[in-house]
Amino acid sequence: MSANSSIPNAMPPIDTSYKRIIAIALPVLLANLAMPLQSVIDTAIVGNMNDTAKLAGMGLAIQLLSLLLVSFNFLQYASSGLSAQALGQLANHADNNNHNATTASPLLSILQRALLLAFLIGAVLLLAKPWLINVGLQALSANSESGLAAKTYLDVRFWGVIAELMNFAFIGWFAGQGKTRYMLYQQGFIAILNIVLTLFFVFIMQMGLVGVALGTTIAFWLGVLLALWLSRHHLKISWAALFKADRQHFTKEKILRLFSLNKDIFVRTLILTLSFAWITRLSAQSGDVILAANAILLQVLSISAFALDGVAVSAETLSGQAAGRRDWPRFRTIIKRTGVVSYGLAIMLSAIWWLAMPTYLDFMTNIESVFALAYEYHLYAVLLPLVGVGAYWLDGIFFGLTAGNVIRNAALILAAIFFPLSWLLYQQWDMTGIWLSVWCLLLLRLIILGGFLYRAHQSGSYERLQPEA
Repeated sequence: MSANSSIPNAMPPIDTSYKRIIAIALPVLLANLAMPLQSVIDTAIVGNMNDTAKLAGMGLAIQLLSLLLVSFNFLQYASSGLSAQALGQLANHADNNNHNATTASPLLSILQRALLLAFLIGAVLLLAKPWLINVGLQALSANSESGLAAKTYLDVRFWGVIAELMNFAFIGWFAGQGKTRYMLYQQGFIAILNIVLTLFFVFIMQMGLVGVALGTTIAFWLGVLLALWLSRHHLKISWAALFKADRQHFTKEKILRLFSLNKDIFVRTLILTLSFAWITRLSAQSGDVILAANAILLQVLSISAFALDGVAVSAETLSGQAAGRRDWPRFRTIIKRTGVVSYGLAIMLSAIWWLAMPTYLDFMTNIESVFALAYEYHLYAVLLPLVGVGAYWLDGIFFGLTAGNVIRNAALILAAIFFPLSWLLYQQWDMTGIWLSVWCLLLLRLIILGGFLYRAHQSGSYERLQPEA
């Protein structure tokens, strides 16, 4: 205990200034915006094909992919939290004469374990492709026309699932070390390449939905190659060393720790993706026009969430480093300051959406009935950043703590409340009920996680939120 308490005084303190928080968040924000931009471009291209069934099918396909892939984004959060804490622990024992050797090995091993797990999961999903597509579309209540469009798109996109899962691991690993400019390079490269390839395949090669999916798939695989090069450059190691595993970091205890954390985050993420799949199912039951309109409006949530996640990564990176040092006074400062920045960004995003919404809807579709319905409900989407910001901010804090058990328990409480509540709202108010359900999903996450954090704060023991080292 005394050794731990002396650490903060023996080394430079973590920089928790607003300038530092924004410096971490801004490249992440820009990099993250590149991710939903790909779905926005794909949706906009299909939305201007003057075919409601194709646009509805695109919404179903994106939701099914989210259900499958985002369920495994624990690869991102586990990599981020573990690499942030590893960096904090390494700083405690840094030896200037042997810095590269002590830093590269544990950080590289965290990345290698995550990439291996991503490959294995992706291979299983690819092998199960026919079954997953058929069962998934049936579960989402796809009708024959929109279901066929979704299947056409998914048959191609599934060949990129391994690359997309590896992408999660790279994002988390870079973010946990505060190397957010590498995230920007990687995600920007994927987004630009995806847009160029998709436009080429659709408008030059006339490949339709297949071209939309093919552009995205190729872009993700090339993004993996760039990320590997960036990782090697960051660690200053050879290509051979990048793929060489250090057995001391693949012990039974470390593998079990990784799987334990992944298991808890998997439960959390699965519940969230099932919640959005449930919302998509309710939309599908209401007809293709409502499904298509909500597919466009929910892109607002996707874009806003990725933007807000920039500050959440700041919260995760800094809180993880503070937790690694057991510097709890600074941890409390990080909570407050990242909260201020998060809500400031949310106000700005809602103002931007309020001004840009008519232009956005006009860009996304030329189908009059879809445009009219989306515009009628656009204020619900405009307010999404303000409604959801607290959930993303506190997610960052708890992922920085690698508080897997709390993350899991909060998700289970959320599920017990959300699903019956959203069904009642839908039965009572139909389309309005769907949007109130989206709001409830975001607000409940804030309330539940806030309750766990407040309890730890009142007891003065943040260590109880963390797993055993």
